Amino acid sequence: MSRQSRPPTSYSTSRPTSYPSYTYGDYNTTTTSWPRTRRSTGRPSTVRPRTGASTIARVEAQQVVCAITESRGISPTVGLAFVNLDTGEAVLCQICDSQTYVRTMHKLRVYGPSEILIMTSAASPKSKLFSIIEENLDIMESRLTLLDRRFWAEGAGSDYIQTSAFAEDMETIKISLSGNYYAVCCIAAVLKYIELGLQVTFPLHSLRIKYEPSEGSMMIDVATIHSLELVQNLQHPKSRNCLFGLLNETQTPMGARLLRSNVLQPLTDAETLNTRYDAVDELQIKEDMFYATRAALKNFLDADRILTALIIIPTKPSIQTTEQSINQVIMLKQFVTSVKPVYEALTGARSWMLNNIRELCAPENIVPVQEVIDSVINEDTTYAKQPLELRNQRTYAVRSGVNGLLDVARTTYKEAMEDAYQHSTELSQEYDIQLDLKYEAARHFYIRIPVAELENRSLPPVFTNVFRKKNHIECQTVELMKRNQKITISHQEVVLMSDEAVQALIQEVRGHMSVLFKICEAIAMLDMLSAFAHLVTVNDYVRPCISDTLGLKDARHPILEKIMQTKFVPNDVYSTQQTRFQIITGCNMSGKSTFIRSVALLSIMAQIGSFVPARAAYFPILHQLFARVGMDDSIESNASTFAAEMREIAFILRNIDRRSMAVIDELGRGTSTRDGLAIALAIAEQLVDSRALVWFATHFKDVATILSERNGVCCLQLAVEISDNDTMTMLYKAVEGAVEESHYGLALARVVPLPPQVLEDATYFAHKLHHRLLKKKKTSPNVINERRRKLILDLKEHLVQAYNGTMEGELLASWLKELQREFVNRMTAIDEDTARAQEDSEEEMNEDQEMRDRSVVDEEEGDGSYEERPSTHTSQPSVITIDSGITSTSRSSSTRLPSQAMSSVRAVSENER
Repeated sequence: MSRQSRPPTSYSTSRPTSYPSYTYGDYNTTTTSWPRTRRSTGRPSTVRPRTGASTIARVEAQQVVCAITESRGISPTVGLAFVNLDTGEAVLCQICDSQTYVRTMHKLRVYGPSEILIMTSAASPKSKLFSIIEENLDIMESRLTLLDRRFWAEGAGSDYIQTSAFAEDMETIKISLSGNYYAVCCIAAVLKYIELGLQVTFPLHSLRIKYEPSEGSMMIDVATIHSLELVQNLQHPKSRNCLFGLLNETQTPMGARLLRSNVLQPLTDAETLNTRYDAVDELQIKEDMFYATRAALKNFLDADRILTALIIIPTKPSIQTTEQSINQVIMLKQFVTSVKPVYEALTGARSWMLNNIRELCAPENIVPVQEVIDSVINEDTTYAKQPLELRNQRTYAVRSGVNGLLDVARTTYKEAMEDAYQHSTELSQEYDIQLDLKYEAARHFYIRIPVAELENRSLPPVFTNVFRKKNHIECQTVELMKRNQKITISHQEVVLMSDEAVQALIQEVRGHMSVLFKICEAIAMLDMLSAFAHLVTVNDYVRPCISDTLGLKDARHPILEKIMQTKFVPNDVYSTQQTRFQIITGCNMSGKSTFIRSVALLSIMAQIGSFVPARAAYFPILHQLFARVGMDDSIESNASTFAAEMREIAFILRNIDRRSMAVIDELGRGTSTRDGLAIALAIAEQLVDSRALVWFATHFKDVATILSERNGVCCLQLAVEISDNDTMTMLYKAVEGAVEESHYGLALARVVPLPPQVLEDATYFAHKLHHRLLKKKKTSPNVINERRRKLILDLKEHLVQAYNGTMEGELLASWLKELQREFVNRMTAIDEDTARAQEDSEEEMNEDQEMRDRSVVDEEEGDGSYEERPSTHTSQPSVITIDSGITSTSRSSSTRLPSQAMSSVRAVSENER
């Protein structure tokens, strides 16, 4: 094989007009000699200073190779893969970006690649992403290299990951990259280039590969998107009963795409979120502005598609592409005309974001483009949806006088059209038939005759191509087909003669594309904000507040509230570091899954700028969201329900941190009860140590019993009301403590019903065994110490909240006295439990003998009656409450602590640190 020419190793300060293009002759070629490129050691660039982001990216000179590609379509999805040859690390990203590729350029500046690989097809003609990267090469101090399209192969990328990544990271990487096609293709291109171009290879399982989401947005993996039904309903894919369907009150395609991108990538910047809240608040308060904005947005076409079509140069121009160019110019004219009403609708806006949108839509930004269009296109030309009207608009789009032959061709077209209508009139008079001349893009002009006109006679033979449709007959004549042909030829002549003026117009408009794309993004943002404001006006939503505490008053599930016929039962939610791991127990169908899903969905709504269904809402900024709420096997990966569950949990445990939220539903139910409980406990311990906010719904009541005294753990239950006749009423209300009806399975079994003796024996033994196990766990030395520790840490948190809160004077003093009293009572109760431990052990011996004796009696007598054995747990739960007016959210008295224990708090705080 011939030796490839040596690629240039550096660029001058002036932007190059051509880039090295490499095409490897064979995938199996490994002997091709390529020198390793190095950073330029010549004179530094003097064009522009490097930005702060790019300076942070490379503290020291490193050789980083990046491959980049993008999807086809209006809403770009960009895949990136960075490989650092000095540190042996690979980072993969897939970003749902905007038309200005802000997130993509930010990611490039953070990593500062020394060489960027891009497809050859993106350079001729230049794509928008290629042009933006080219403009920023000097700032990033990067080289641009073109590679053939075939090196971006998903199969090759998967093979490289399989052979190069660390073995222990393989499962995490596979789950992270599930559905990220473009990122996988990029890793194939960059590793192939490094192998054949730079002659650098990595040993097996020696490359640090990780998937990193776009900065500034919450990471939501594919499994979570699916299980929480963020963009698609699981039961009915075409239904709007998903989070995106609920929020999608947008009126433009751009706004809908932006909303979907935000749902999948919620923001993590509190300042940006507050500006969105301000804008939505102002729109829903000022009715005139809201209605004017919604009315102005109705007239917008798909501006993203229009602008994208204008910057694409067809490789093979034809009469169809020329017609489309004229159509795009007509639509651009309508887009430019529609911007002014938005500017006027936002007059008097006070919020920063609405003012920024108004400034982008200002007349001075539109006038240059408007003047260019008006100099070529007729003022009365508008975009039409009907085929005939659109063809007429296309014919008369270019102004008269631009081309003399064009005016002649238009006259010919006009005469041909008049001939077609005259022919229709002549047929109607000659055969005394009422007929209409219709038009379709495929068959052009045709004749429609009502069936009632031909009741007593047959259709004259002059009519051909006869089709009957309901109450009409559609047909043509030979003469009409001839005139259709003449009209088509005349129209094509007009289009071809208009092409020169239209292409010159498009070329001039391309110089204003940057402003037009920014206006398009502003319109999309305004559309999304107005959709949020619309939701506030038709629903009882409240503005969220960004804080360190997650607190919700009367929170509701946004989707179920919409589709339920009855009123949704709201719930309070409260979570801090001292209650970060919440164990949710309750009967079947009591609402556990709905409760934890609503917390996750409301967090997403808050971090995209939407108001939420609650009376008061406080949210922390979350950077990752995980959900394990499904119970499906994975046929494509040959994994059972339990195996798929463990794979997803392993992914969560590897990635979860303090800035994350996780909702886990019924962990461990896919295997045996004993193993499932053990796994659930072990995983729960890991999740508690991660310090993330976790909602853990389970039927394993022992999880709540064992972990209830652990620092950071809080137990909740979904309340159930059991009547005297053993009927169960679901209250759907979250209250403190583990589930009271620990044997709700027995209560449900009575409905079947089972034989009375079976139920009686089962109830007796269940209560006795449960009572013994509960006493053992509560009086364990480790449990006693953990209860004391948790009590003191609760004190620390509440005192800090009181110090930072708004309570003062007598109110604060009385609150502290109440904390003191509660602390003494609770600490005394712990000491009493310890003292009773010895006594309980003696009672257990007597109970064992009683149960053995009773079993012998049942076996000998066959039947019998027992005395009434009441439930061993009858404490009244206290409903969770949130005071929306106080920043330091107040809890029930069971979590209040006194001020005298400050010395103990300091000691525990030192241990924590």
